[in-house]
Amino acid sequence: MLKEPRLAVLVVSATIFALATTFVALRFYSKIMIVKKLRHHDYWSLLAWIIDFAFSFSLFYATAKGLGLPAADIKPENRASITRATFTFTVLYNPALMTVKTSILVFYLTFARGEKLFRLGTYVTLFVVNVSGLALTFLTIFQCRPVGSVLLPTLPATASCTSVITLYLSSAPVNIITDIAILFLPMPILTKMHLPRRQKYILIITFGFGFFVTVVDVIRIAYLQDAVTETRLTSQSRPIHSGTLISISSSAALSFMWSVVEVNMSVICTNVPLLKPLIARIMPRMIGVSGKRHGRTTGAGNPPDEMQGIGPSTNISLSAIDPVNHSGSRGDHPGPSDEDADDDSADLGAQMHSERRRSKPRLGSSAGVTGNGVQSAEFQPGVAFVEFVRLKRPKNMLKLNNRESLAPIALVTLVFWLWGFSYGLLGNLSNHLQAVLGLDTWESLGIHAAYFSGYLVSPVTLGRWVLKGWGYKATLITGLSVYACGTLIFWPSAVLSSFPAFIVSNFIVGSGLGVLETAANSFIALCGPQENAEIRLNISQAIQAIASVVSPLLSEEVLFKNVTNVSALINAQWTYLGIAFFDLLLAAALYYLPIPEAPDDDLEQIAIRCRGDGSSKMLGVPVMWLTLSLGVGSLYLYVAGQEVLATSFESLVAASNLRSNLTAFDYVTIGHTVFAVGRFLTALALWFLKPRWILMIAYTGMVIFSTLCLKTSGLTAVAMGLLIYLFESGAFSTLFAICLRGMGKHTKTAASLLASAIGGGAFLPFVQHAVSTSHGVSYSYSVLVAIFSTGAIFPLYLNLVPAAKRQVDPVAHVFEDSQLQVSASEADMTLGERDSRCSGGILLNP
Repeated sequence: MLKEPRLAVLVVSATIFALATTFVALRFYSKIMIVKKLRHHDYWSLLAWIIDFAFSFSLFYATAKGLGLPAADIKPENRASITRATFTFTVLYNPALMTVKTSILVFYLTFARGEKLFRLGTYVTLFVVNVSGLALTFLTIFQCRPVGSVLLPTLPATASCTSVITLYLSSAPVNIITDIAILFLPMPILTKMHLPRRQKYILIITFGFGFFVTVVDVIRIAYLQDAVTETRLTSQSRPIHSGTLISISSSAALSFMWSVVEVNMSVICTNVPLLKPLIARIMPRMIGVSGKRHGRTTGAGNPPDEMQGIGPSTNISLSAIDPVNHSGSRGDHPGPSDEDADDDSADLGAQMHSERRRSKPRLGSSAGVTGNGVQSAEFQPGVAFVEFVRLKRPKNMLKLNNRESLAPIALVTLVFWLWGFSYGLLGNLSNHLQAVLGLDTWESLGIHAAYFSGYLVSPVTLGRWVLKGWGYKATLITGLSVYACGTLIFWPSAVLSSFPAFIVSNFIVGSGLGVLETAANSFIALCGPQENAEIRLNISQAIQAIASVVSPLLSEEVLFKNVTNVSALINAQWTYLGIAFFDLLLAAALYYLPIPEAPDDDLEQIAIRCRGDGSSKMLGVPVMWLTLSLGVGSLYLYVAGQEVLATSFESLVAASNLRSNLTAFDYVTIGHTVFAVGRFLTALALWFLKPRWILMIAYTGMVIFSTLCLKTSGLTAVAMGLLIYLFESGAFSTLFAICLRGMGKHTKTAASLLASAIGGGAFLPFVQHAVSTSHGVSYSYSVLVAIFSTGAIFPLYLNLVPAAKRQVDPVAHVFEDSQLQVSASEADMTLGERDSRCSGGILLNP
């Protein structure tokens, strides 16, 4: 870091502000002199520049007064001026970003008006930008109590302040998330439009300039982290408010410089897409149009400028973005000149509309003609958007054979690997965070509970809504996006040493994974021959388990090996950023890859083939709903038991006083390895045994070895614990797939309820720890025995109730042709005949 960065700060900040001002001037020249019309987003852009001017000028002023020099070299008479300038700077940062982002988002709303998802995403992003911006602005203004203390170079003993560096770091995840949202929102529309390759690339690059804003934001946060480190060294962790920023003058100046670069880069990127009319006038060949098409036309017989040289509708020119077309015959009215165009400079919706009209012969006058005979070609709701984008109907996953289902299963299994690997990293780093911050066991369990509480909420709310409304692809993308948001909030948590931040970030991570598991588990179970559902899910979950073994080893031995204090922890935070960006890249890739879907009608047909019409009842409750209810309860208890073992196994090893060179971490790694191998063994066993038998065996083993772990000690108790890992391994996947069988059109709802049951890991570890504290670790495993014994009611029900057997036993070759229809002979089968068709396993079926 520069010892005296004052000159660099001033030069870089002034240069980037001048560049941003130039782009704003060019935008308004284009809109006023060429397009001759301003729209709402133009006024937002002007407001953003005005705030940016005040924001940047406050840094220029503070730097001129000495900000950036070592604190000892700043003249005493300048300290008050620097304090006022830095306070103004910190207050204006969020409004400047807020108005810039509002400008581009309002611009987004001017095109693709028929795309509901795009507009919904834009409105959500607009809401987040403005609500968070206003909240952070008020927090910055009222950072001190009393408020006037913020302007004092030395904080009085009676005053208290929130660190301004803390506020900046707290806003970092929101800034990155909204930057990425703004970057990716228009990409699906742009990449699927029927455009010549060159023009499509120009559009994508133009809208992709926002990538540089994200890069600058990351650099800025790196300097903020340096400021945090210097704060701890110079202020003994006292809050750094605007008045005391002088004490870290060099670090503060560099952080402020990158804040100015971020805001002005946002201004530049916001204005780039709006310069198309000016570029078309000056350098038309640059965007693939002829120069004469943007000249002034005066002859009444001349066609409109944007109509000249247009060939087939697939060869769309960027000049067609001008949303003005003639109605009626071409000779009735003069062609519009550049000055007459009602242009948003990149109004894609208008482009779609005008191209649709150009691709069809005109028959008389069109509706909506203005008084001068010109019709605005704004995108109309009635225009079929599919005419302008390349859409392909997804395949039906229920009709795929083993070979056809391999590619989509491999793709979704990659998602399994991702969350297994990344959560292993996050979990291990969380352990280091807890050690560094001195969290006790109850607080550690609180963070653990926050993670699993996310599962309780997101699957039945967000997950089910997206899965039912938009399908598997949208749900996977949503889950990855929420997960990425959680990891981004993880990122500054350690830097801020904030326990509440850990709680929030773990909850959001759990919520994202809850949505992911809603889609991913049911996708694997349904994609391909239905008799192999449990096998597929166990194999995919085994790969996820392998990732959970590898990532803690990597983090413990390489990434976080020397993380023993907060300063070292700051450097480790980049892992979180990498995980978040990888999640988002995978989400973007999923959008363009073919993901099969499972129509509800077809799921209902399968259910009728296997369980009949669903009229069977037990205790007055339809068997299909009784099976699901008991299954959800059993899964809740299973995950509770799994997490009780996971959170207590190291304590069991430590209490066993083993004379071994292996550490407790080594034994946990062995347990995770046994767990992964067990899932592969379960998949193999499912070729020969019915899933309900496998589930009964698994629960029996869990109960037996939990009891033995309770009754033994030393190495024997540890060995019994490892065997619990073995019998636990295949229970989750087998139980999940069993509960989806026979649910028909309610399968996706069932998947969300089952994913929500994973929240069972939230609370019962507290009970086990309380018993362990009062009666010892070994005795606390009585809680585990009780949990698994209660969960075993479900496999007993499956093996004892005939109607439940009919519902959940796999049927080989459920699709004998490509049509999903139930024949009249099948509908008239007796229960006995239907039993004979549905009573087999995989290899035992005829």
